Amino acid sequence: MLARQRPLANDRADIVPTLSMAGDATTIPIGGAAPAGTRRGPGGWISRGRPGAVAEAREGVLVGALALASILALSLFLVLMAANRPSILSPTTHTGYFPRWMAGPLGGLLPGFTNNGTELKLLFTGAVVLMYVGYVIAFKQAQRLPARWVIAAIVGVHVIYFLSPPLALTDLFNYVNYGRMEVVHNLNPYTSIPILEPHNDPSYLLSNWHELLSPYGPLFTLLTFIVVPLGVAGSFWALKGLLMVTSLGLIYLVWKCARLLGRDPLGAIAFVGLNPVVLVWGLGGDHNDFLMMFFIVLAFYLLLLGSVRSGAGAAHHTGSFDLPGTVSRLRRVSSAQVRAWLLPLAMPELGAGAALVTAVAIKASAAILVPVVLAGLMRRSRALVQLLLGMVVASIVVGAASLLAFGFHIPDLSTQGSVVTSESVPNLLGLAIGLGGESTGLREVFSGVLIAFVLSCCWVAWRGRRTPGAPGATADVEDGGISRSIVASGWSSVALLVTLSWVLPWYVLWVLPLAALSRSRRLRTVALVLGVYLIVAWAPASGLLWKALDFYPEKTPLGRLHQRAVKELLD
Repeated sequence: MLARQRPLANDRADIVPTLSMAGDATTIPIGGAAPAGTRRGPGGWISRGRPGAVAEAREGVLVGALALASILALSLFLVLMAANRPSILSPTTHTGYFPRWMAGPLGGLLPGFTNNGTELKLLFTGAVVLMYVGYVIAFKQAQRLPARWVIAAIVGVHVIYFLSPPLALTDLFNYVNYGRMEVVHNLNPYTSIPILEPHNDPSYLLSNWHELLSPYGPLFTLLTFIVVPLGVAGSFWALKGLLMVTSLGLIYLVWKCARLLGRDPLGAIAFVGLNPVVLVWGLGGDHNDFLMMFFIVLAFYLLLLGSVRSGAGAAHHTGSFDLPGTVSRLRRVSSAQVRAWLLPLAMPELGAGAALVTAVAIKASAAILVPVVLAGLMRRSRALVQLLLGMVVASIVVGAASLLAFGFHIPDLSTQGSVVTSESVPNLLGLAIGLGGESTGLREVFSGVLIAFVLSCCWVAWRGRRTPGAPGATADVEDGGISRSIVASGWSSVALLVTLSWVLPWYVLWVLPLAALSRSRRLRTVALVLGVYLIVAWAPASGLLWKALDFYPEKTPLGRLHQRAVKELLD
């Protein structure tokens, strides 16, 4: 049950919506009373009593509703196209092979629809572009819309993409295949490449990274073991269902975090849950990044909850670590202080530490946020100690499980990190400066840039705004500085995405929840720009665009080397 709440003092001037979810008893008290002259409009919004405000808001409701409807309709159109018959839209299919279990209940519903490859590319790309326009409009107008409309649209598109055949890439069947290697064929996926398993295994025929040791985290790989008894078809649908539920859970956590931070929760969930890049390539392609991001946002939610319960505002600058004097001060720490740090146990911070370790154990990309979160807690020594304690306990559990399942072996991150996508930022820069693509030297430069950027984000998370009266200073005190860590973590995720050699479209999910929850409008703008860049780079019709522009990054000497490295890992 969703209820409207009094507006926050620091929300936008014209339209000031705030929402609450029943059952949330504690919210960080950042806002104030409603401005004089406000009144409730037809969409549930609150507007100032200025001339034309009601008409403007009604127009916003109409535009927003049309944007939501367009995202739903175009999503259904995309899935119907992909499920209709074998085509380039579903790469695991080919002429004569499109089993009913893979096509799903929407398969074959457009019998007279075109099967021309070029037309399909153009239609698919055009639909994604229109969806992205609708997404930006829906986000901008979300504050004026009834909450049930936005929530229904988010749930609706999730169901649509759950019913979809695999879109874009074949990672889901790589997940299934790595699991079957261990359970069915007794081959450790961290020590044996898939080409060593029997080639008549049904998951081998549908997967493609046959020369690559598993790069997936141990917890996620253990999860793929669990679904093996369901068979390939059962594993396919079980994992799709899990990822859909996880994505909805992630969106729910974004809502909860937004309320605790005093942000507009409806705009936040629209920003995360309606992004077409994530929907088409992430949910449609069935990727495990939803699991990773669920636990990252869960960690922030638990830290915010801990701040509320412990009254972080009163103790924000007490008992904290100050880097220049940390060593000397730690020498004088009393046993009583140590006990105060450790006992009583703080379950939210312990859970946050465990959630961060879980995220890393699902996908290693999450590790880049750990130092930023730790730096953000340096001024709250007890919270930091509790978080570290949770991380230690979770690491022991995860390490023991990994040791039992895989021995002293870890995911193969180095091989995957060595391959290059032609449209990644490092490769495009290498082309622009005349290197023919990303060279080894340029890769080292980008690695250095990433490290420097993450360190600067750690500094921002630690230092924050210390001047009384500075913008956001009150919020920083009342949420225990977690808002600083969220912003800094968002920028760290942007840096990772931009500096990666192997960048894929659904990676924008790493940024979206953090941008949605941050105070930084600039971070949200960058997230939107990254979405445009990824559509241009990965849309099916992009190849036609590169041909028209006579742009062939894979045909330089270095480009051919990159392509050869990828092909060696495939069939």
